[in-house]
Amino acid sequence: MTNVDATDARLLVELARTPRATGVELAQRLGLSRNTVQARLARWDAEGLLASFERRVDPVVLGYPLAAYVATTVDQHRLSDVVAALERIPEVVEVYGLAGAIDLSVKIVARDTDDLYRLAGQILEIPGVERTNMSLVMRELVRQRAVPLLGKILGDE
Repeated sequence: MTNVDATDARLLVELARTPRATGVELAQRLGLSRNTVQARLARWDAEGLLASFERRVDPVVLGYPLAAYVATTVDQHRLSDVVAALERIPEVVEVYGLAGAIDLSVKIVARDTDDLYRLAGQILEIPGVERTNMSLVMRELVRQRAVPLLGKILGDE
């Protein structure tokens, strides 16, 4: 999707605020026709604009109070194997490919410092991982969000 117009932005903001709302409810709240809402939702699904509807579960409530980012340098010839190995580790919750001196940013969660140490070692043992550097998350200050970007489209700056 290349352009998001004001109607798209209003609909996306409302969807972010009330993700369980039906198309009919969204249409009523925004004063749009049900067909307009359904057509845009269908188009966004087809274009992959909307990420997974998976509800975010706080790892803390699952017994994983520690989080860390592991800056990982990888043998580029083995990158896909490294990513596949990371996907098999349940405590790996995010992996981003980066440009620059670091190849991957890997977010992990752990039960305690011993668990964190174990996970760091497990990542370092993956064939193709050359080097890691861990940074412990002390506090989440800004959650992932899109509503402020949509506000810019709507002129709410």
